[in-house]
Amino acid sequence: MGSLPDLPHGSSPDLALVHPTQEEKLIQFNLNGAEWRGALSQEAYLRREDILSQQDQTKDGGISYWVLVDESAKNNPLDPASSARLPLASCETYRKKALVWQDGEVKETICHGIGSVFCAPHLRGRKYAQRMMQELGEALRTYQIDENTDCMFSVLFSDIGKKFYSGFGWEVFRSSHVSLPGSTSKVKDSGSLPTARPLHEEDLAELCKIDEELIRKSLQSRPKGSHTAVALVPNVANIKWHHAREEFVGGELHGKAPRVKGAIVGTEKGKRVWCYWTRMWYNPDATQAKGNTLHILRIVVEDQGHSSWEGSGTSHADNASSDHSHDAAIAALFYAAQQQAEEWKMEHVEAWNPSSATLAAAQMLDPSAKLINRDMESIASLKWYPQHDGPVAESIDWIGNEKYGWC
Repeated sequence: MGSLPDLPHGSSPDLALVHPTQEEKLIQFNLNGAEWRGALSQEAYLRREDILSQQDQTKDGGISYWVLVDESAKNNPLDPASSARLPLASCETYRKKALVWQDGEVKETICHGIGSVFCAPHLRGRKYAQRMMQELGEALRTYQIDENTDCMFSVLFSDIGKKFYSGFGWEVFRSSHVSLPGSTSKVKDSGSLPTARPLHEEDLAELCKIDEELIRKSLQSRPKGSHTAVALVPNVANIKWHHAREEFVGGELHGKAPRVKGAIVGTEKGKRVWCYWTRMWYNPDATQAKGNTLHILRIVVEDQGHSSWEGSGTSHADNASSDHSHDAAIAALFYAAQQQAEEWKMEHVEAWNPSSATLAAAQMLDPSAKLINRDMESIASLKWYPQHDGPVAESIDWIGNEKYGWC
């Protein structure tokens, strides 16, 4: 980079949060690729991001790009020949459908999920990321709303611990997971498990629609006086965005895209149990599993007799710690996930914020499986916009806080 010119401090009144031009976005992507590209080359990373911006979840304003710039600068101080402004910090936001239960009423709203927060190493120390998050938090309060659409909260998943983002209003929520080996070699007595059939892309739309209906019914059944509850809607567009990501990386590393998107136990409607998953590769060596993880995006128990939720756990249908009637079915889903992990070179299978049934199911396959509370990576954080008193994390239940909400 050479020597840096004098740059403004993050408190400068000349700084502003704006949407970048295409040239400015490319500058930032070339900077943040080292952080976010995983197992991909820089060139492949740029292609992936372009493809992901054209999914049903992201097109037509579903994804927005933000950069902090110095509006007083006449050109890029690191490249005077360029008319592009220098991105001092950057991020993306994803517009997501959400439901909020409050005072006996279920409201449809939007939520903005924040991802790829980045400040280049040579620009750090000037509090650019702090300034960006301060401005972004306020901007998202009214961003993309109208007389029919409200935004009541935004979320992010911190990879730098619990303190930084909480200073700007994103409060820490439950961030735990259970992990299983990405292999079935140590599983005993798998023959006693129910049959789990694979799910493919064509199965997703109907199941996601059923899932959304179950969420609405469960929210509507909450007793009056309960905490406010929020849920990101796990619609098919949301799930398929994750799959578009894995399909691209799978194609780059293995020359083919994964076809199995999850698994389902049972055939009778109203009594099935299913899950969706996605594969995330971090190891550029396609023959090695180390560092790669198959994430369970969502676990759904369809049983209509289970209508309440276990706090802010994963399965909206698992309502009581004493109810383990679905343990074997969930274990069968985990076993199917382990088989896929083995085929696609995954070191682990992971499910976020497991309910008691999900944890018990994991322990059926691996007795040493335990709840892991994260304190640095993927810390689920939520900023609540309506006026409130006291900590939000103590007065709001984040329902279905699973990997599908990550961005």
